Amino acid sequence: MERPADFSLKPAADRPTVCLTGDWTANQLGEAGRGLAQALSGRSDVVLDLRRVRRLDTAGAYAVVRAAGPGFDPQQLQARPETRRLVALVAEAASRQPTVRREPRGFHDLTIRIGKGVMDLGHEFLETMGFLGHLLVVLARTLVNLVVAPRKIRWAAIVSLMERAGLDAIPIISVTAFFIGAVVGLLGATMLQQFGAEVFAVELIGIAVLREFNIIITALLLAGRSASSFAAEIGSMKMNQEVDAMRVLGVDPFDALVLPRFAALLLTIPLLTFVATLAGLFGGMVVTWAALDLGPAFFLQRIVDNVGVSQFWIGLSKAPVMAAVIAGIGCRQGLLVGGDVESLGRRVTAAVVHAIFAIIMIDAAFALLYMELDL
Repeated sequence: MERPADFSLKPAADRPTVCLTGDWTANQLGEAGRGLAQALSGRSDVVLDLRRVRRLDTAGAYAVVRAAGPGFDPQQLQARPETRRLVALVAEAASRQPTVRREPRGFHDLTIRIGKGVMDLGHEFLETMGFLGHLLVVLARTLVNLVVAPRKIRWAAIVSLMERAGLDAIPIISVTAFFIGAVVGLLGATMLQQFGAEVFAVELIGIAVLREFNIIITALLLAGRSASSFAAEIGSMKMNQEVDAMRVLGVDPFDALVLPRFAALLLTIPLLTFVATLAGLFGGMVVTWAALDLGPAFFLQRIVDNVGVSQFWIGLSKAPVMAAVIAGIGCRQGLLVGGDVESLGRRVTAAVVHAIFAIIMIDAAFALLYMELDL
């Protein structure tokens, strides 16, 4: 049975004694430590007797050390050997001053930051390669199951994610692409009118929308919409230890979480790109019709004759790569979430930022590739 911590002061002719009784532990300490400090305040001729203390932990030992003051010597205690050792250990720890580490400044600080950045980049690359390898293994296994055992594929999850990540994004993608096409058309008409070549605004709109802006707008909106959603969903499951429960049950999280999201974006991004193309061309056609008095029939005929469908296929060829990058980054950041909400917020932000950066870099790489191929 636990007893609350207590003490009593026994006066004597030579040196008074303070006798501690009960359990001097964190649960039973109560106000005994404060009362002991008040009783010993300003007195250095008091003997501490801990022989009747039943239990003692670091909290109780620290209360005794703090009450005894800075000149306390644990060897003068009247206590059992194990009690004296614990009090001495706590007294030594309490007497140590914290070491103040000087923060590096100037060039030294810069080199440290650069070194940490390079190391982090190397770790990030290795972890990304590991994630990609695991995903490729799962994709190969899924392709085998598609022929051998189609029932093993989670079609319900894929269809549901296609609706949430793809079809529900059609309105925002259409509106954004419409205004992008209108802006390109307005800028082209304004600039080309100075040279009397405003009719070429149609070709400018067609090439810009069909080749670049359709896939760029779609990918950027999916990066902000789907990558953050994937990271938040998987991250919340990671926080609730649902991902660990899957592993315990023998379910690969890549099969249950990553692959359906990857497949959903891979299947829906061509449709979204096509919708963005129609909306962008429509926005450009409205502007040229209103500003240059070029009718829809003339606009569409020049698109067919001078731009061609090849520009659309060039833009659409980027779609699978964009879908893989968006889904991969979102799912990977979700799997890296720790056990706190702050980690979830950091990973969701990182998913959006990394996805947008990767989209811009990939589009630049495609532009250089097609320029070398003369396409």
